[in-house]
Amino acid sequence: MTTAMGAALRRIQLGNALSAFGNGFTVPFLFIYVSQVRDLGASTAGLVLMTFAVSALVVLPFVGRVIDRRGPLPVAVAGTVAAAAGSMGMGLASTESMVFAAAAALGAGIAVIQPTLATMIVWCSTPTTRSRAFAMQFFLNNLGLGLGGLLGGQLVDTSDPGSFVRLFSIEAAMFLVLGVAVATVRLPKAPRVEDAVPTDEGAKGGWRTLLGDRAMVQLCVLGFVMFFACYGQFESGLAAFAVEVTRISPATLGIALAANTAAIVLAQFVVLKLVEGHRRSRVMALVGLIWTVAWVAAGISGLVPGAHGVATALLISTYALFGIGESMLSPTVAPLVADLAPARLVGQYNSAFALVKQLALAIGPAVGGLMAGGGLYVAYIAMVIACSLLITTLALRLGRRLTPAQDNPLVTRAQRRPAKAEAETETEAQTSERTAVHV
Repeated sequence: MTTAMGAALRRIQLGNALSAFGNGFTVPFLFIYVSQVRDLGASTAGLVLMTFAVSALVVLPFVGRVIDRRGPLPVAVAGTVAAAAGSMGMGLASTESMVFAAAAALGAGIAVIQPTLATMIVWCSTPTTRSRAFAMQFFLNNLGLGLGGLLGGQLVDTSDPGSFVRLFSIEAAMFLVLGVAVATVRLPKAPRVEDAVPTDEGAKGGWRTLLGDRAMVQLCVLGFVMFFACYGQFESGLAAFAVEVTRISPATLGIALAANTAAIVLAQFVVLKLVEGHRRSRVMALVGLIWTVAWVAAGISGLVPGAHGVATALLISTYALFGIGESMLSPTVAPLVADLAPARLVGQYNSAFALVKQLALAIGPAVGGLMAGGGLYVAYIAMVIACSLLITTLALRLGRRLTPAQDNPLVTRAQRRPAKAEAETETEAQTSERTAVHV
């Protein structure tokens, strides 16, 4: 990377980390805030969480096209302003209508920010540095969320609505910091996305092009299963199973969630060194197997109620294994989306994958919650184990459709170097020979 690209990337990553830090102040307490502090009830709190997902699903189909037409910078700034307004509105809201309006603005703003940041990271990286760039983003996101949640827990007081106003004010301020950070970035044109902002005519047919890309469609299906089987279960099915079947306390569940974050933060760069140079499809397939083991451990934890220590250790191990799998996906999936995208449709591809993720995060908790509510825990564990094995199968099938450069850009580049050096040597030899003949 050039010095300008590196400086731009560092600014983007710093703004993103601070935004995640602010987000951590409110995310763990949002349900409690709406239902208890504002006294709007649990059902309203559930609808507010659904509003986040719905607003994201509304804006994401259009965000990619705007990014590719106008560039990611103005879109990212607009997203941060909307998110900041929504966050501040949430802290000040006292009625249902105000809470829903604030949730819609916050959800839409965050949904806009995600693909724009991904596109900016693509612009500021090369195919061989992209995995590290996305791994760093994922690492900073989790570190920021964890630290924000830790500090937010020290400031929150359910008997004092003013304490929540402070939390949401901090979150809003961090969104604005992100907006300032990206607004002052000078985006270079990375070789992989040369001329990435097309004319209006060049941007037409973006969805048609994407849906005709068999590899991207397969990756979207794989991504949906991934987010459904892991992220979509944290706050619903898996949490219900842990409390109702494994019989752990809510405090121990908090330790398990902390183990997930710790596994990501501690393992991210160790895992990155291990997966770099390996085929991305094989890494994703391995994640499916790791998550299969995690779900089996969770299932076993519900079969040993008499050995509470063993059951607790198994469940905490489940969350830790999920974290290791997530740290393997962060340098793999997002860079692959970028490498599959035509240069003029980088934003469209990032937005489409964000839309798939949002759908999975909306459907996953609903399915997990319904099965848990019906007491169908055996069927639930069987379903998520099957989904994990499906991840492995889909990843291997995807690998057969990827080019060598898409599946393993580092090895492809290493193979090109000797060939290029050999070609240059041969050219020099031929030049010398012609010179000698001429003399």
